[in-house]
This record gives sequence, structure tokens and C-alpha cells, in this order.
Amino acid sequence: MDHASLPRRALAALATGAAMPALAQTQAGPALTIGVGAPVTSIDPHFFNASFNSAIASHIFDRLTERTADARLVPGLAESWRLLSPTVWEFKLRAGVQWHDGRPFTADDVAFTIERAPNVPNSPGGFGVFLRAITRIEIVDPLTIRLHSERPHPAMPSDLGFIPIIARHAANGAATEDFNSGRAAIGTGPYRFISFRAGDRIELVRNDGYWRGAEPWARVHYRMITNDSARLAALLAGDVDVIDQVPSADLSRLRRDARVSIAEVPSLRLIFLAPDFSRRENPVFTTDHDGRPLPTNPLLDLRVRRALSIAIDREALCERVMEGTARPAGQFLPPGTFSYNPDVRTPAHDPEAARRLLAEAGFPQGFRIALHSPNDRYPNDSRTVQAVAQMWTRVGVRTEVVTLPWAAYPARAARQEFAMHLIGWGSSAADSFGAMMNVVGSFDRERRLGAVNHHRYSNPTLDATVERALTTTDDAAREALLRDAVRMAADDVAVIPLYNLVNLWLTRRGFRIEPRMDERTLATGIRPA
Repeated sequence: MDHASLPRRALAALATGAAMPALAQTQAGPALTIGVGAPVTSIDPHFFNASFNSAIASHIFDRLTERTADARLVPGLAESWRLLSPTVWEFKLRAGVQWHDGRPFTADDVAFTIERAPNVPNSPGGFGVFLRAITRIEIVDPLTIRLHSERPHPAMPSDLGFIPIIARHAANGAATEDFNSGRAAIGTGPYRFISFRAGDRIELVRNDGYWRGAEPWARVHYRMITNDSARLAALLAGDVDVIDQVPSADLSRLRRDARVSIAEVPSLRLIFLAPDFSRRENPVFTTDHDGRPLPTNPLLDLRVRRALSIAIDREALCERVMEGTARPAGQFLPPGTFSYNPDVRTPAHDPEAARRLLAEAGFPQGFRIALHSPNDRYPNDSRTVQAVAQMWTRVGVRTEVVTLPWAAYPARAARQEFAMHLIGWGSSAADSFGAMMNVVGSFDRERRLGAVNHHRYSNPTLDATVERALTTTDDAAREALLRDAVRMAADDVAVIPLYNLVNLWLTRRGFRIEPRMDERTLATGIRPA
């Protein structure tokens, strides 16, 4: 990007950057180039609740509450919050914060954001579930806002940690395309938006007036390099300074390479398989061994789902496919997190029992199915489904693998076009609420539930248990209810868990990164070494 392409305000900000001779230099100051493995689909911070979109939003926008690298809740644009009554939360907003265009941030912007965020057209998975409890917004003064709910909602501060705050004056009437073009992409965050080229790169420039203090990087080049080999080659060649999703096959070699450093942390993301519950008759991509369509959907039979789950050797997936960068899982969260249920064990690999269950369900010879997966979103996603397909084929379920680029994948999943598909869910708040409401909570557009329950699982008892947990103010009682919901989902094989990831980053010499459990790759967490 040359200086001629920058607006005057950006050039002025760049000119203030301090020189760092050991790092990539321009006359404007040090630049940082990040290579990420997943394609950002939009600059609109409310379009898609996905970690890579949320990561880029964190550069441009702030939230009322934020999460640290180890998932602790801390103040953001809200300095403090308190319960005024069981159904009223009051948030005191930070004074002196300005939007990138110089206008003051106020409670009116928060109200506008809460009204807009659940209603973004064509969203493949939005943020409405985090705002559904709010029944009334009360602006007390420009720096005080009260959020009312019908019932107690102890998770309100945590929920607001998912919602980037946008400016009414910039985004009123704006569509997602207006954020992508930059017209509406006015935030309070540490970097200002310059440009977005879908599938290629995002250009950011430092916000010297950031309320937390200016960042060291005058410019950030955020490059989307979805091919593992190309991403690693770019770092080793010095074209990028930091990459995420480090190829597992290269880890042992990279650990011995003095030119680079590896940062890692256990992830809050589960990789799982989602069986289609949306249709009883005429199932898609499911036939007998001669290719004749099956009259009814075998995945609605619990015995079939259990058979498919225990036919998978999760230890082998983690050791051979993921090469030690994942841990076998039987539920959404890893041990040690809030609402992890120690009684829910990782399903043991038992192919003989799988064959028996298939026979009991009326499929002694098995059947044929297609397993869909992205091929450029998660570490080793294509290799994982190839291995699962072989395991299923060994127990009689002949499995064809179909992989797609992520750009086309979420929309097709949202239209229930797959019989079985691989997907991931990151529990950024380090509890099970998000998964229980978004992934296995019954899809209900009006109640803003099941936003990414594309496979349309539904269990009213589970839903009711989660609803009780949402209004329970005692932490121990709330966790007990969530653990019950986790057990219900596991017993019913609402999804087929595979493994929790280990998040990995690679930096060139001269850079260090703070690894995050939510897997976001943030320029704010990268510093000169």
C-alpha cells in the first residue's frame, strides 16, 4: 500500500510512529504483517459470529466488556457495572472516548448497537442470542445506560463481551457492504480501517488517540493465507511477521529453528461433526450401498449416532492427524472450565459395538453417506474428515468426503444441505452457555436461539434446563444446571465431538505474541521482542 492511497488523517497518524530499527520500517513507523489461516468474511462486526471476524473487529471496535488472553472478563468501554435490581443492570461508560472521526462515544451508541446487532440481513450466524434477554434500554445520561430484562440475567456483562459497539452517526441505515467499503467502519478501537480485499488482505492504520494508549505498530497488514504451506513459507521468507494455525506436520522442525518462536495455549474450540436432524424423509447424501435413496433419515436414530461416534478413534485423530495439537473430547469445553462435566467421558473407540448398534437400528450392512467439511478453515480439517471416513467405512458406513472452501461453506450448512458436516465452536466466554444456546439449542429465529444450529437438533428438556441456568444467580446452582445440559447433549449425541484444539502461533525473531485461548490473532497482543 503506498502513501498516495491513504487519507490525510491516516498519513498524519502514520507520521507519528516511533522508529524501531530492528523491525520492518517505513518513514511512518513500524509496520506489522500478520498471516492468518481463515478468511475474514466481513468488516461488519455483527454479520457473523466467527472467531476470525471477531478478531478483525477487535482491532477497529471495542466492546463494553472484554476478555483477556486467558478468558477473564475485564472492563472495556464500560468502566464498571452493577445490579440495581434482579432485572436491571447499570453500566457506567468510559469518559473521553472518541470515535475514529473525532466524535464522542456515548450511551446512545450502545443503545443503537443493541438494536442493530441482532438484525443484520443474511447473517450466517449472528449475535442475537447474547442480547435476547434485554427487554428495555434506558439511557440515564451520556455515560450511563441501564439494561432491563424480564427475568434475572446474571450473564449480562459476559454476553456484552461479544458485541462490538458501533457509532450511530456512522452506521445508521448502513448495510454490511458499507462496513466492507469503510463508510460505516468507524470504531473506537486501536486501529482505523483503511481497506478490505475479500480473501486477500485488510489494511489498518494506528489510532493515535486510542483511549488505552497508542499501539507500537503504525500500520497493520492483515493477510489471509489459507494454504498452510504458503502461510509458513511467507513467514520463513520474511513476508509476514506472525502466523496462526501453524502446520502441525512442521512443528518438530520449527521447534529447533532459531529464526522462529512458537507460542501455544489450550483452545476453547471444539471440532465436531453435526448430523442432520432437519428432515425425517428423503435424507440428502444418504443412500443404501447400491446408491438408492433411503426412505427415512438414519441419523434420527440414536443408535446410529452412537455407532458413528464410537466408530471414531479420537486418540488416533489427535496423535496421527493433528500430530499432538489437539486433545480428544466428549463435550464442548476442556477440563477446568466453568460447566465442564467430569461425568461426560470421551467416547471410547469400539468398532464392534458400533456394528452391533447399526444392526440393532436396522442397518446390519450399514449404508452410504457423504461427509462435508471446509478445506481451508480449521487446522487439518480435510485430513480429519478423510480419517473419519475410513473409520466409518470399516464399520459398514461407506463414507464419501466432500470438501469446500469456507467462503461457500457456512451458507450451505445454514440451508441444511449436508447430511453430516464438520464444524467448530469456540466457547470464548469459557462456559457452555454459548454452545448450549447457539449450537444445540433449538432453532428459533424469534427467540434468537440456535443461531448456528444448522443441523436443527432440538431437545425441549435441554432448552428448558439452559433457560433455568440463564436466570439462576447462584454460581454453583447455575453450573450444576449447565452440567446437566452438557450431559443431555452428550447422551443424545446432539453432535459428535472430536477434539479440542491447541492454539498455535509462529513469530519471526524480533516479535513475541501473547497466545489467546479464544484463538484470536490480535495485533494488540504482538510486541517487539
